[in-house]
Amino acid sequence: MVGVTAAGSRLSRFAHGATSRIRYARSVERPTVIDADGILLDRVIESGRRTSHDLFSREESRRFHEACKGTVWGRRGQRSWALAEGQRILATAERYELAGMFDGRAVRVCGIGTVCAEPSPRSLEHARVLVDALADDAAGQGSGMALLFPQPGVANGQRGDFQPIPSTDLTLIVSEPARDGAPTMMVRDGEERDLAAIVAMGRARAGRYRFHLDRDVSFVHYAITRRRWLTEPGSADAGHLHFLVADESMTAAAYVIVSDVGDLWTLEECGDWNPSGDRVGALLQVLLVRQTGQCRPTIRAWLPPGFLPPQVTIASTVPSTDVVNARMLGAAATEPPLSSDDVLFWRNDLL
Repeated sequence: MVGVTAAGSRLSRFAHGATSRIRYARSVERPTVIDADGILLDRVIESGRRTSHDLFSREESRRFHEACKGTVWGRRGQRSWALAEGQRILATAERYELAGMFDGRAVRVCGIGTVCAEPSPRSLEHARVLVDALADDAAGQGSGMALLFPQPGVANGQRGDFQPIPSTDLTLIVSEPARDGAPTMMVRDGEERDLAAIVAMGRARAGRYRFHLDRDVSFVHYAITRRRWLTEPGSADAGHLHFLVADESMTAAAYVIVSDVGDLWTLEECGDWNPSGDRVGALLQVLLVRQTGQCRPTIRAWLPPGFLPPQVTIASTVPSTDVVNARMLGAAATEPPLSSDDVLFWRNDLL
């Protein structure tokens, strides 16, 4: 029998009720939600890797998890959970303790990601039970919103009462610099000392939106660490994560974070103290100039509504398949759904 930790005991009681509609004719056990950050962690990582068709090896998956949990934010904000029936793990997920701003007020946000279920006729139901248990437990602890992050290659059937936040994949064209070579601007690789300026830029831009994550320095560091690991897993054909800043008086005045995998680039996030975003556009030009002798890549992005650097045009727009789903919790449950114009969300925020 898989044990239940003290941290998971209340979730365990909830799971018993949540699964009452599921019939287990041959089992005397009932599904239990378990805090899996202890001795079960290896089994949870392997279950998630196997059921999500992850391209990582078992060892790479373990090192990825350790890299995320090794950050300041990861230690306090990420935990692994499992829905188990006796010795059998039915579904697994990561829960993230996030901070957000909703209609001008601070809100605690429960993020749920990497939701995986063991193959069975009840796979989607098991995933939904685990997601609902984690969201309802978070509501009991004061969270006002739950976010369900997409899992690549996994059906979205665990969505339940969550509502999609529409998002659009943009394909960008970056103009050539006005003269040969890169724009005249002090450009350097981003460093940890730049994170405070990145947080300040983000908060200055985010005020006009109904909802955004309230990203502090530790979260931005976590997001970059996570994206770097996913982009640069160490194989010969892996990609590269570019983190560039435009430097003014030893301070980041603008920045871009771009993942580069073959001929596909993804603008994971960016920021600029100038509302026009012209330095972001110039940083993208610098990256392209550095690709001398290579074919121009396809650049995709999510951009906040109303933000488009002058050096950038939009070649195409399509509804994104990487849809974040939201569910209001507790007293906020009657709030109207969020539209794409209501939300500031970067690809680097996908957990």
